[in-house]
Amino acid sequence: MTGTSGTYSSRRSAVLLTTVVFAILISLGAAPVAAQTSTVIGTNVQKLANGVLTLMGFGLTPDITTGSLSFSSPSTGSPGMQMSSLGGGFTISKDVPLYLEGTAAYSRYDPTFLVSDGTNSREFPVKWNSLSATGGIGWDFPIAQDLVFRPIINFSYGTVQSDLKIAGQYLGNQTGKDISFLDGGRLDAAGIGGSLMLDYERYRPENEIDVELRYTNIYLQSINTSSEAVSGSSDAQTMSLWARWRAPTGLTALNRPFRYVLEFSHTQFLGDLRGALGFDYLTSLGAGFELDTSEYTWLTSRWRIVGRYKFGDGVKGWSVGLACSF
Repeated sequence: MTGTSGTYSSRRSAVLLTTVVFAILISLGAAPVAAQTSTVIGTNVQKLANGVLTLMGFGLTPDITTGSLSFSSPSTGSPGMQMSSLGGGFTISKDVPLYLEGTAAYSRYDPTFLVSDGTNSREFPVKWNSLSATGGIGWDFPIAQDLVFRPIINFSYGTVQSDLKIAGQYLGNQTGKDISFLDGGRLDAAGIGGSLMLDYERYRPENEIDVELRYTNIYLQSINTSSEAVSGSSDAQTMSLWARWRAPTGLTALNRPFRYVLEFSHTQFLGDLRGALGFDYLTSLGAGFELDTSEYTWLTSRWRIVGRYKFGDGVKGWSVGLACSF
């Protein structure tokens, strides 16, 4: 009995030891599986980085078509996009024809990505928030009555932050560069470029006409990112025609003529902007009113409110703009 019991105990210990060894081997073998890198299906990190810089490029210069816009488009494959900007420009005087302009823009784009860890895949909405600012310095060269040629040097800076609302347990400790950027990543960029503009301004008591033809080219390059893999660049180019007609309505307000305003704007997106959001151009048709406050205010002389309808390749939208003249 004693010998049999000792043999049984030895066998049980051997089985237990074998089980522990196999458990350790299995756990070691399973460790690499748990550390698999998740990837974004249907895209790559470089394309992603260039894409977010391209998004920033839509708000770099004063542009009526992208100044305030909310649209949805089936061709973009995304829930939609919202853009708002505040900007403007002015010439100091005819004696000192130095032209200054500035724009600050905010945009939000919500694409959806398919993320896979090699075994499972799920769709995740991503919120891209972009802030950018651009300054411009130019000089007016008169070429005819009421018409000037204006070259401008532009400087830009912006940042894009990505917010991926995902379940942390699904990704675990994944370290993929594309995932790390999508989930709380940040990309900063600086840009330099220029614009060429023809500006026609004819002001008469019976009506006022403004027409601008402008070409802009600003090159953006990432300068600081949350991940080495998401460095990129973008070439933002636009060609735009803008026109505005203002005339008295026959009514008076604040002891000044109360005017109506009609606007037209058409922008062709070139370079990396062309087709980036599913369209190549945007056209804006606007109408509104202008209030002359010059008799009662010293800083501003006129206030305008204009509603605009905008459309392009498969997209349409609307905006309401508020502006003032100094």
